[in-house]
Amino acid sequence: MRTKSSDKKNINVVTLGCSKNLYDSEVLMGQLKANKKNVVHQEDGEADIVVINTCGFIGDAKEESIDTILHYIDQKEAGLLEKVFVTGCLSERYKPDLEKEIPNVDQYFGTHDLPNLLKVLGADYKKELVGERLTTTPKHYAYLKISEGCDRSCSFCAIPLIRGKNVSQPIEKLVLEAKKLAADGVKELILIAQDLTYYGLDIYGKRRLADLLKELVKIEGIEWIRLHYAYPTGFPLDVLAVMQTEKKMCNYLDIPLQHINSNILKSMRRGHNRAVTEKLLTDFRAAIPDMAIRTTLIVGYPGETQEKFDELKDWVQKSKFDRLGVFAYSHEEDTHAEKLEDTVSDKEKQNRVAQIMEIQSAISLELNQQKVGKVFQCIFDRQEGDYYIGRTQYDSPDVDNEILVNAANHFINLGKFINIEITEATEFDLFGVPVTA
Repeated sequence: MRTKSSDKKNINVVTLGCSKNLYDSEVLMGQLKANKKNVVHQEDGEADIVVINTCGFIGDAKEESIDTILHYIDQKEAGLLEKVFVTGCLSERYKPDLEKEIPNVDQYFGTHDLPNLLKVLGADYKKELVGERLTTTPKHYAYLKISEGCDRSCSFCAIPLIRGKNVSQPIEKLVLEAKKLAADGVKELILIAQDLTYYGLDIYGKRRLADLLKELVKIEGIEWIRLHYAYPTGFPLDVLAVMQTEKKMCNYLDIPLQHINSNILKSMRRGHNRAVTEKLLTDFRAAIPDMAIRTTLIVGYPGETQEKFDELKDWVQKSKFDRLGVFAYSHEEDTHAEKLEDTVSDKEKQNRVAQIMEIQSAISLELNQQKVGKVFQCIFDRQEGDYYIGRTQYDSPDVDNEILVNAANHFINLGKFINIEITEATEFDLFGVPVTA
């Protein structure tokens, strides 16, 4: 067993789940660094203490979180670690069960327990560290979480139970944080929240996402701003005006629509129907003709008959989304939909996921092939094997298409904007060459 002094112990923060969890880990690490602690992100080896920031959103994420906890408990019992702490969504929601089932964890913390977690790590919570984080993304982009929690009552979602009500951060605080990121070399801000479009209602009495964007585009050094996780009901259309007029705004929107059948949407408590959804998409494309729309869908929701699923398939084929992901429905404890009979078998749910993704793959290939011969401004995140990996304004990190440039034939400065001519296209990748002046 290691016998380092408490100030010299290495703390490894392990993050599971979405970008919002990653942001929380970065805040934790920033606090630890300010307390002169040795902290790393997802690096096994010489860590004395591990903090696991868990996800508890859907079944697969819960399973991954449990497996990760057990992995590090095994390391602790083998004498390779001194302590294991667990925080995040899974811990927030299932703390009593976890304490009973996996008692070898030294302590569990919820999503709002940062000061207490820091205390057991021998650190003080420093309120003055507004916007201070130890970012884990490539230096040129960073996530900016503009609010926490959600006031929506979607029947299938446990996020409000885990994260609580919507709490927006003041515009001034977010601008200060963004300026600090820009001063550190960040060129791309990715705005995240459980629901971006609800921003401001709790502190200003009205939706103020557009006002926030107008301030962020003024920041010197920031070149791209993209929007993740917008909710369709009550979407503030003044955001489209900002996207039209401000060159720094990426023509990109992540808006989970979940389904298209009106009865399913009503059961999901989404607050909109097919007609409203289709009008919204029409408004988006009329305002920003080249907007890349990313959405996610749920298949196998209770009551999704073959007829309703066929309606969803036909709509996906017709809508031609630039980016699309699919989840198979699973019951979440204490949600409204948990009371509904699960009418679709697990096997059929997976079959429906595959059918939607087959349609989307063909759409993505068609859209990508239309880009061959065109030139796009790209930013490059990393080199991987024989290729530099980059993105256009229409692609978000980790989830969307990538631009590949052969490293044997060309040199690319990572984190720089470069014009690339597309020479070849597959379903989810584009190949290109730099355009010389």
